[in-house]
Amino acid sequence: MPEITLEIGGRTFSLACDPGEEASLKMAAEMLAIEARRLEDAIGRVPESRMLLMAGLMLADRTKEMETTCQLSETRLKTLEDRLLESEAKLAAMTVEMNKMPEPPEEDLFNNKEAISESLAKSVAKLEAMIDTSA
Repeated sequence: MPEITLEIGGRTFSLACDPGEEASLKMAAEMLAIEARRLEDAIGRVPESRMLLMAGLMLADRTKEMETTCQLSETRLKTLEDRLLESEAKLAAMTVEMNKMPEPPEEDLFNNKEAISESLAKSVAKLEAMIDTSA
């Protein structure tokens, strides 16, 4: 079992860890050391056990805040995903409806401006009605 040496709050600690966990343990120790330095800067030198307890509690508090933020973000993401699925379904329904509309005869496209205008107006009205009912 590997043993590593860590420095926290100006004190040295030797800890054993499972193989492959050295980097993770060093990173966690560095986070604790940063909190210990902040405490020493704010309140001065305190006994080792108190300093480690306070630094650990500060990290636990920060972790809890991050968990809450993460949960809120996950809830918001789920809501946005649901809205996206609803919007995609509405768009698919609108596409189906548009595809059901008859195409004007080809000669109407070039020779009959009134028929084209009327057809477009009907299409727009149908789309607006679909949008109004889906909102």
